[in-house]
Amino acid sequence: MKPSDFPLSEVPKSERQGLLPMAVILLGFTFFTATMWAGGTLGKAFSFSELLLVILIGNLLLGVYAAALAYIAFKSGLNSVLMARFSFGELGSKLSDFILGFTQIGWYAWGTATLAIVLVKVTGISEAWQTPLMILFGFAFCISAVIGVRGIDIISRVAVPSMLIFILISLFTGLVDIGGIGELLNLEPSESMSFASAITIIIGTFVSGATQATNWSRFASSGKIAVWATMAAFFIGNGLMVLTGALGTLIYQQADIVDVMLAQGFMVLAVLMLFMNIWTTQDNTIYNFSAAGCNLLRTDKRRLITLIGALIGTVMAIFGMYNFLIPFLILLGTFIPPIGGVIMADFWVKHKGQYPSLSTAQIPAFNWLGLASYVLASAAAYFSPVMPPIVGVLVAFACYSLLTSKFSTNTKAVLNN
Repeated sequence: MKPSDFPLSEVPKSERQGLLPMAVILLGFTFFTATMWAGGTLGKAFSFSELLLVILIGNLLLGVYAAALAYIAFKSGLNSVLMARFSFGELGSKLSDFILGFTQIGWYAWGTATLAIVLVKVTGISEAWQTPLMILFGFAFCISAVIGVRGIDIISRVAVPSMLIFILISLFTGLVDIGGIGELLNLEPSESMSFASAITIIIGTFVSGATQATNWSRFASSGKIAVWATMAAFFIGNGLMVLTGALGTLIYQQADIVDVMLAQGFMVLAVLMLFMNIWTTQDNTIYNFSAAGCNLLRTDKRRLITLIGALIGTVMAIFGMYNFLIPFLILLGTFIPPIGGVIMADFWVKHKGQYPSLSTAQIPAFNWLGLASYVLASAAAYFSPVMPPIVGVLVAFACYSLLTSKFSTNTKAVLNN
């Protein structure tokens, strides 16, 4: 693996990887505490059979969206922020860089603070340790990201199988504690939620990550590997996280796997799970930030951008800004899916499934068709009463396709005359 991880260019065929490294990296990314909390919200509102259907449909839609972008990443060797140059223009793509990068640094601050706060709570040490621990974790988490895809791969190969084992132990213990699946099926929901709202929650928790998972799927050695690894992460992996949070709420009134394991008496496993769960998402998150930052600043100093991002995220965590950022980050989840919709339409409709070389392509400063489609789709998603992420993607794809077709037809007519 080249040290730079190709932040401003296509990944060459010689650097492509197989299914195992792709799958473990992406699974490590989707094994995320916040997703389990979302599952806990669903666990209160649906019966177990209804819950399974909601999780199946929501994560299938999320997985298909992520896999579609993954295939484009494999074909082009580009990540989403580099694809955005074609979709929005050389300067116009900086809008997506800012949105995607800011979202990731906000989650990095949240994860850093969460681990420090929970660890202080679990171990019973003085709260004075929170700030030093935030500083320690803020920079420790980025070590594997600084190394690059290879570093994230090494961490994930250890953490993902371990977390799967811990989750299965916890789920089995939970089923025993409640008296078996029969008793689980008899539980009645204590709250109400519409089906569409539940789907929106599932998609919204990780649609930002799905849009930026191209940072790793572009390293896939085949289209099948890119698609299957992505589906494994966002359909199966994310689905497992939602299910775990939902069952934890149903059985123990706790959505987080760490709190559930503590309730079950597995303190050592709970601490290990906490570290692995947060670390494997944090290094992916800060790597995403560095990818967006490199494109924003047009620099290949990915390692430096990673360290700067870790510093910003750590400062945000220390000053408690993550408390105010989470609602805004969730709101940004409405505005991120249209980026993916425009990228997919640009690749398949305008470029007919094949980008030109990024180094030789004549890219305008602004692709006004892409930017207009993005604005329209974001507005449609924001005001949509049902499933804003899905609406955003579909409207973005449709608008860009129609605008491209119309202006292409008009251009041909002018040339013929």
